[in-house]
Amino acid sequence: MICVGLTKVIASALQADETLILVCIVVFVFGYTLFGGANSMVYTNTIQAILMIVVAIILIGSGSSHFEEGLTGFWDKINTLDPQLSKSFNPTSPLFRDFFEVVICNFIVGIAIVCQPHIITRSLMLKSDEDVNKYLTVAIVVETLFFTVLFAGFYARLMFPDLTLDGQAIKMDGILSTYVVKKFSVGVGILVVLGLISAGLSTLEGIVQSLSTTISNDIIAPLAGWKEDVVKVKTTNRLVIAGLAVVAILMSRYQLLYPNLSVGILAQNGVYAYFSAAFVPVLFGIFYKNTPVQAAMGAAITAFVVHFSVYYGSLTPYTTGQVKNPAVASALAIVSALTVGTLLYHIYKKKPVTQN
Repeated sequence: MICVGLTKVIASALQADETLILVCIVVFVFGYTLFGGANSMVYTNTIQAILMIVVAIILIGSGSSHFEEGLTGFWDKINTLDPQLSKSFNPTSPLFRDFFEVVICNFIVGIAIVCQPHIITRSLMLKSDEDVNKYLTVAIVVETLFFTVLFAGFYARLMFPDLTLDGQAIKMDGILSTYVVKKFSVGVGILVVLGLISAGLSTLEGIVQSLSTTISNDIIAPLAGWKEDVVKVKTTNRLVIAGLAVVAILMSRYQLLYPNLSVGILAQNGVYAYFSAAFVPVLFGIFYKNTPVQAAMGAAITAFVVHFSVYYGSLTPYTTGQVKNPAVASALAIVSALTVGTLLYHIYKKKPVTQN
């Protein structure tokens, strides 16, 4: 999803070939992650965060003219365009039909997301416990600002009411990049594009770092029997990153050519399945001591099976049709995994040894 998004933004701004841009992005990001590791991530994230804040403010302010008659006037324009756009739920949408789908499922998935490695690693970079409150304050304020950028989607829809440009339909994944190119001057447009690139890079490098470490340190090294051999683990990690780069290019190119509504659907399906399977083991590892292997593995397997069964088996009204909602499958998988994991934890947990 991130690779496709970055490709769309840069290719649209440069009027360049999407495949060429995709390869350059993957080689660049995976390359400096391969050789720089977590140390490079600290510095690149700082620069990216500053750019993202500036660009968020620019994007939010780009639609100020729509608020000349206040917030009510803005929503009146949206209602005129499509009354469904200003409602909390849209029964005709394949993704935002009711309270359960929009609020409950995303709330459950949101809890699982904050426990993931590429989120937790940021907090591990704090120098002392005294920095935690400052870290949380900055995170909440900036995250609120970033969430407000969603209004740029309304601005883009108002600029392209029928989602076409010069008589050609705009692909779902290219709407915002087209808005940026058409809305801003060259100088501001470059700055905005850099900010959008930064938003993608900061997440992409974190995922590459954590995923490659998980595969090399927790899977390959133990199976190969060289977990204590630092040189072999480091070499393996670099080979894994190179392999992930190839996979990212192939999958992203396919999505650029043959998208199913949006690349976000593919990304959500895979990533949410990963979040669902990893949530209970990570949660138990944080809050419980000596979690039984059976509980962690049982929860992970349950989440994997439930998620893909619900999604590909069309087991709910929300996962039928051409466009299915991965958030529903993930929410059901998380609840099932938590139930099974808790049950197995109490069955297999070791009883404390009592001394006579």
